[in-house]
Amino acid sequence: MYKSTKNEEKHIMGHGDFVGASIEEVSNSFAGIGSKDTRPKLLLHSCCGPCSTSVIERLAPDYSITVFYFNPCITDREEYQRRKDTQKSFIDEFNRTTPGLDTIKFVEGDYIPEEYLKKVEGLENEPEGGARCQVCFRQRLKETAHKAKEMEMDYFTTTLTVSPHKNYTLISNIAKELAEEIGIEFLDMDFKKKAGFQRSVQLAKEYGLYRQDYCGCDFSKRDRGFDE
Repeated sequence: MYKSTKNEEKHIMGHGDFVGASIEEVSNSFAGIGSKDTRPKLLLHSCCGPCSTSVIERLAPDYSITVFYFNPCITDREEYQRRKDTQKSFIDEFNRTTPGLDTIKFVEGDYIPEEYLKKVEGLENEPEGGARCQVCFRQRLKETAHKAKEMEMDYFTTTLTVSPHKNYTLISNIAKELAEEIGIEFLDMDFKKKAGFQRSVQLAKEYGLYRQDYCGCDFSKRDRGFDE
């Protein structure tokens, strides 16, 4: 059960047109759309605030979005909190500057880094993007699918595909498998397309968001050469 959007690019501005646009210009393009009770309800798993920026901007005209912050892979509690605060800060500011759209909501999942660490035992030395990351993707997407079903959402999706470092095909296949298993539709979009990643970098700067230098777990931090 999944919804492909390949032939459904019908947003107010084509997403590629957002690149280079100011926050005010985008806000003006959304003016007059108004809140619509008929918008499908979407649970958007977000890995962090910066990655969510261009994804939310792209989806907000067509969906009623709830951001689901579930990232047990961020094993450092202080870093986890900093990224969560950044996510909430962006949502608050986006809601303030786009009054013509449905309010973006925020839900936090359980912070369970110990469960993540159990799941990746024996995979500590896998390269980033390898088997350990597959386990991580599955854990986060499965919880998102279950939460979407629980909240009676129409779809779930994830910001993970906006990153050029993440394998869209792998993430999509895991999510579609889980959608079938759990009985909830997956909104299948490669958010890095149409300059989605470049737009997320631009928006993170414009909103003054903290942008991290590693994916989240201690292993990715180690592989990037940061001190533990």
